[in-house]
Amino acid sequence: MKKRIAILATNGFEEVELSSPKEALEKEGWITEIISPESNSIKAWASTDWGKSYPVDKNIADANPADYNALLLPGGVINPDSLRTNENALKFVRAFFEAGKPVASICHGPQTLINAKVVEGRKMTSYPSIKVDLINAGAEWFDQKVVVDKGLITSRNPDDLPAFNRKMIEEIKEGIHEPAL
Repeated sequence: MKKRIAILATNGFEEVELSSPKEALEKEGWITEIISPESNSIKAWASTDWGKSYPVDKNIADANPADYNALLLPGGVINPDSLRTNENALKFVRAFFEAGKPVASICHGPQTLINAKVVEGRKMTSYPSIKVDLINAGAEWFDQKVVVDKGLITSRNPDDLPAFNRKMIEEIKEGIHEPAL
């Protein structure tokens, strides 16, 4: 059975943090779908300026977490700041933790996890500027390329993508972990 991975993003995601993992997942023969509060398409941020537009496969209001084997949360500054105040996005994220499904989040992506209230007691990493936010939310923060804690995969920045992609694929192949909530 082919695995289906939800990529939760909105305008302002860091382009390479979506495109690189998406490509790695598709090389495994898995199906990826971009889920967003937006319809039609979302626009990437590419380091210092706006990047390409990516088609949205499903609006968050119509997406069912039960249809997916794992969740990917790319970073960027604008993207997670918007998602973390969207109640549909937070419910979607929580459902993956409740089911014990793998969740991969890079750079600023863990900001959404903070608002979803799923980081307490977790070992994590992130972009350094949100280190204190994660610690204040109850996570144990590490300055490492990739940190894995019961199916939660986190990385710091685009330089970590090769390690992030490998661990994400490994965790998705392992499948369901002990539910975290």
